[in-house]
Amino acid sequence: MADHYEVLGVSREATPDEIKKAYRRLARELHPDVNPGADASERFKLVTHAYDVLSDAEQRRRYDMGGGDSPFGGGAQGFGGFSDIFETFFGGGGGQRAGRPRSRRERGQDALVRVTLDLKDVVFGVHREIDVDTAVLCETCEGSCCQPGTSPVTCDICHGSGQVQRTVRSLLGNVVTSQPCNVCQGYGTTIPYPCGTCQGQGRVRSRRTVSLDIPAGVETGLRLQLPGSGEVGPAGGPNGDLYLEVTVTAHDIFSRDGDDLLATLDVSMPDAILGTTTTIESLDGPVDLEIRAGVQAGDVLTIKGRGITPLRGTQRGDLKVGVHVVTPTRLDAKERALIEDFAKKTKAPAPHLAEFHQGLFAKLRDRFRNS
Repeated sequence: MADHYEVLGVSREATPDEIKKAYRRLARELHPDVNPGADASERFKLVTHAYDVLSDAEQRRRYDMGGGDSPFGGGAQGFGGFSDIFETFFGGGGGQRAGRPRSRRERGQDALVRVTLDLKDVVFGVHREIDVDTAVLCETCEGSCCQPGTSPVTCDICHGSGQVQRTVRSLLGNVVTSQPCNVCQGYGTTIPYPCGTCQGQGRVRSRRTVSLDIPAGVETGLRLQLPGSGEVGPAGGPNGDLYLEVTVTAHDIFSRDGDDLLATLDVSMPDAILGTTTTIESLDGPVDLEIRAGVQAGDVLTIKGRGITPLRGTQRGDLKVGVHVVTPTRLDAKERALIEDFAKKTKAPAPHLAEFHQGLFAKLRDRFRNS
């Protein structure tokens, strides 16, 4: 049997591109529709078979090692393997129906963008302009993949079907197999003058700006889907989707518990004893807060409707403020005398054991959850 490298007229060190170019040149010269002679027809079969072997890296490796053309490493020369037989009876491989060319237009890939938000953005939602590096439609060819003024031409090897047939000997006799055309890659057309901007892809890499309305209530790790905002597909195919992954940064004062906001309020001992009214800064402006007389450390004061708007709702959560009574550490003689006099008059109980808590914050946490 003729050496495949000699049939294609290339050296054994030829690259895949050199092998492909040699095959295309010979296929145009020897195709039965162009050169109907019997000799040309036989050579065309040899050229096609040689290319089938040498264009596949694994088959070429086995061939170079002396294993023959068969996938089983020798013997049964010309037997195309079980894949050829199945292609014959089930209409070809690779999900492409026989006689129907592939479409150059394919759906684009999905894209993932990460965005960092402040807690205030989570409370109310936010509008963002985000730069995305992705594939966009080529403005020069508008997805046609061709130079302006030109268009794809019907493949002169498969005549637009995207597939070529060949007859091989098998255990079942002569079997006709259909395979994607190696010249047009199964598209049925070739592009003689590819667009110089996109190199015949119909799309280019570019940075574009996407406007996003991020709803309130999102949290770290949540992914928002924007259908049709991902990469444009090859040859101007439909866009994939864009996924937005959210990260919420920690706030210096407020923390989140579901739809509620939590904070701690330092209260002086006199204010805790006598009660007072103060103004605190919430995430949406100042709010008055009444501290009742006799408030205890760990008590939770609730401000309705100053929390977070749920992701799929309208009723905002609450702002819950845990009380931390600040005990003075430095007293002058007069202040100390007043406190001692107060202690005698109130007859405060002596220190005694009570329920154990893991510090103020654990106590506040329990009360936050039960309030």
